[in-house]
Amino acid sequence: MHHEHHVTSSETIRDIVIGMSDGLTVPFALAAGLSGAISSSGLVVTAGIAEIVAGSIAMGLGGYLAGRTEVDHYQSELKREYEEVERLPEQEKAEVREVFAGFGLSETLQHQIADEMTKDKKQWVEFMMRYELGLEEPNANRAKKSAVTIGISYIVGGIIPLTPYILISHAQEALFYSCGLTLICLFIFGYFKSKMTGQPALTGACKVVVIGALAAGAAFVMAKLITGK
Repeated sequence: MHHEHHVTSSETIRDIVIGMSDGLTVPFALAAGLSGAISSSGLVVTAGIAEIVAGSIAMGLGGYLAGRTEVDHYQSELKREYEEVERLPEQEKAEVREVFAGFGLSETLQHQIADEMTKDKKQWVEFMMRYELGLEEPNANRAKKSAVTIGISYIVGGIIPLTPYILISHAQEALFYSCGLTLICLFIFGYFKSKMTGQPALTGACKVVVIGALAAGAAFVMAKLITGK
């Protein structure tokens, strides 16, 4: 028996990926930059926690607004489609036939299916939303869930590069351990993210590590240049 294997990333996994990727990278770069300018780990931790709080709120709010925009857009298009079905039924029927023409059905079948489908206005409109506009009805509670998931994922990701600074008082020594810990986590994160999206796992992992390392390195060098240390 033939079995088809498809990788499908749920919306929750997508939100975790968004939150974790920024949560690992941004505080890591901030901590690295500060380590190039100051020697106190306490200051790095204070600044890092402030960034994590602000970043998680900003990212969560962004996820909420994106979810609400998707719902509002769908409802707006749904209302417009109902109005068009009422005002221009023959034109909308023609658009149904066009969809099935694209599937290669004969003209006779196109008319038969369109006539049958348009007897139920609700099904008619839902068909047009999906196949004419390419819109799926979003979950009304999606926005809140997305905001919480992204925010928490950002916090979890952000704590990782700060952990060595909490345990080691000298910032530049803590940076060494932070780099090792964060780059390992970025590799693992990139590996599983690539696996879930059907991409080459090792290539995806290496890309994530390189991006994180470049961001941290750039911040560290810039801090050194500014302070002259």
